[in-house]
Order: sequence, then structure tokens, then C-alpha cells
Amino acid sequence: MGAVLDGVRLAVVGGDDREIYLIPELQKLGAEIIGFGLEKSPIADNIEHAASIKELMSKADALLFPMFGADERGLVKAKYSSSPIFLNKEVLESIPPGVPLFIGFARPALKKATEKLNITLYEIANRDDVAILNSIPSAEGAVQMAMEATNITIHSSLSYVLGLGRFGTTLVRLLKGMGANVTVVARKPADLARAIEMGVQAINFAQLPEEIGNAEIIFNTVPALVLHREILDKVSREAVIIDLASIPGGTDFEYARMLGIKAQLAPGLPGIVAPKTAAKILAKVYPPIILEHLNTKSKAASTKERGVSHEI
Repeated sequence: MGAVLDGVRLAVVGGDDREIYLIPELQKLGAEIIGFGLEKSPIADNIEHAASIKELMSKADALLFPMFGADERGLVKAKYSSSPIFLNKEVLESIPPGVPLFIGFARPALKKATEKLNITLYEIANRDDVAILNSIPSAEGAVQMAMEATNITIHSSLSYVLGLGRFGTTLVRLLKGMGANVTVVARKPADLARAIEMGVQAINFAQLPEEIGNAEIIFNTVPALVLHREILDKVSREAVIIDLASIPGGTDFEYARMLGIKAQLAPGLPGIVAPKTAAKILAKVYPPIILEHLNTKSKAASTKERGVSHEI
């Protein structure tokens, strides 16, 4: 690809092990990296560090926040930071005009605030290319968690996958390839038809109360409370639930614990089980979006200048 980001200044804020692999990939493309919340990282000596958010904003052409996003308080995941980092109103108001904000998942409050402040927000995790490629390490990590939590093999297991979206589809293929007896639970007729085409069992959510008692391993990918009390009452106490939906997941975890059912929430698996692969995915996705934004910004500025000159 060459030095396609030559001279572009990218602020990388916080993050986890993905950023440790992402930053060198971006540097290979010519980007200048300014870090914030990375002072304790293994690559701390290889990047410039901003002493404050204000300094960071004054130097950046684009802001790269973690895939994990920020919690309801605005706390940013920052594994290698010496102090907490918040993405709040004060920080958003300090972003210069035209500087885009990249983040994995954006909560509704952040979307509303950026829209109000006219900040260009790119929610990366919802892009098809990122979600589909990330589904590979996510599926492998989910199966790894199931293997560690159960006393049976994936082969011949009665594995239920709730939801057949981009991630669910990859997970079903992996489970089937390992010899599991897979049942897909979905709402859309098209998803049920796809499951049948893939050679696995397919049921709709209305049938789940009657069928869920057969499950030995349950993988949930639906970001809604689908494994609620009424369903959990019918789940085998020996079953294992691996919930892969975004926080807070789709399981009543407290009630599952009361019943003695193993239930684990596992968001952000790519950054845990395969951070290098996850970083390489982002390193392919970020550059064209950043360059397109900067080119659009440059054209807009040029048009504005010509307009002013014409008026003079």
C-alpha cells in the first residue's frame, strides 16, 4: 500500500493489546502517532505522547478511540494508562472543527453529543467489513471459552446459536466444522432458511421454550434480553452459556447464577484472543476512511477560499 498516510497525524487514545499491534501498522503507512493513555505500553518509546487532551487535540488530524468504546460514564478502556481517561462533554467540545472521531461502539449519548457539536463520528464496529472479519477471532474465542467451561467435546455437542447475523453465521460454520450438532434460533424467515441451507437445525424464538432444555452449550449473539428468567428456568443446570452480545449481553446473569448455570459474558473477544489479527483488520479499514475524510475536508476548504476570493 505504501506510505498512504504520509504526514497524517493520528491520535490513538487508550485501548488494549490491539493498539500495540495497530500503531506499528499505521506507522508503516507513514502516519505520525500521538498517543494518550499509552505511556505504560510496550511501544511507549516508539511514539510521541501528549501530556493533555488539549495538547492531543491541537496536533491530531483524526482521533482513534478503542473498539470497546466508552462505558455509560464515558470511561475509555485504557489498559496501559496511568490514569483514567474519559470521553465526556469537555473532551468533545475541545475537538477542532473537521477532526473526525473513530470509535468501535458508540453509545446513544455519544452519538447525540457528536451530532449536536457537528463532530464527524465513525462507528467502526458496525461496518460490515470489520464485523465480518472480526467474527473469525470472535468465533474461535467463543469456542475456546466453551471448551474451557464444559466437560464435553464440541464434537457431538448439542450447541444452540441464538441469532444468525454476521458473527452468528461464522460461529455456526465453525461449530459445524468441528462436528457439533448445531441448532440456530432466529426470528427472520430468511435467517431460518439460511440455517437450513447451511445444513443445521433451525427454530424460531417462539419455539425456544420447548427446545432450550436440550442445549448443552448456548451461544448468544443477540443484543437483547433473550435468555430471561422464563427461558433460563428451562435450561439444563449442566448447560453452559457463552454470551457474545455487546454489554450488558442478552442473559439475566444474576438469575443464571441463582440457578447454578454457568453463564459468561464475553465482549471484545478479538482484542483478547487475537489482538494482532484484530489490529491488522483495523489497519486495512482506517486508511481509506481517513484519507477520504481529509480529501473531502481539503476540497471544502478550497471551495470556501475560492468563494471568499470571489467576493473580495
